[in-house]
Amino acid sequence: MPDRSLSDRPLIVGIGGTIGAVSSTERALRIALDAVEREGFATRLFGGEDMARLPLYDPRATSRTSQEREFVDAVRKASGVIIASPGYHGSLSGVVKNALDLLEETAKDARPYLADMPVGLIATAYGWQATGSTIAALRSIVHALRGWPTPFAAAINTQVTQFDDQGGATDPAVVEQLCLIGRQVARFAPLVERTSS
Repeated sequence: MPDRSLSDRPLIVGIGGTIGAVSSTERALRIALDAVEREGFATRLFGGEDMARLPLYDPRATSRTSQEREFVDAVRKASGVIIASPGYHGSLSGVVKNALDLLEETAKDARPYLADMPVGLIATAYGWQATGSTIAALRSIVHALRGWPTPFAAAINTQVTQFDDQGGATDPAVVEQLCLIGRQVARFAPLVERTSS
């Protein structure tokens, strides 16, 4: 693919992580986004630190913070999204759900919510049970937001797989699964017509 400036490249937005230190969830998301970048796309990661700055979504609010506007604007410009959540009590985390709730701001856009976008899904949990239920919850939310979950989703048991700061993991198969998610989002993203409100 020819070398293009960041602004000329289609954008894939990553949403995920936990409040506090960089988490396994955020590291897994970064691996998937790195795979997207290798396919020639620009990426924007909204990790735990970013989501911690988003106030609790209030549908009646008449104004939005700069952090809320930045997040919504990035999703509006995106050709695809990857969502990663830890499994908390059998479902996605509150900060990830709060960020997704904020997409209600796009309800009246020409392309509302995640309409027609490929959406990759990643769930991490300390055990297998919560990974499956978290993926199922994420799929339901993406369908409600009119997006297209990619065929493959990654369920990662962090009892078994650990991530490092260099973009690797103790299980090469998990790294390949995360790269597959990135490639699938990149494969379908060119089909998306990017529109803004």
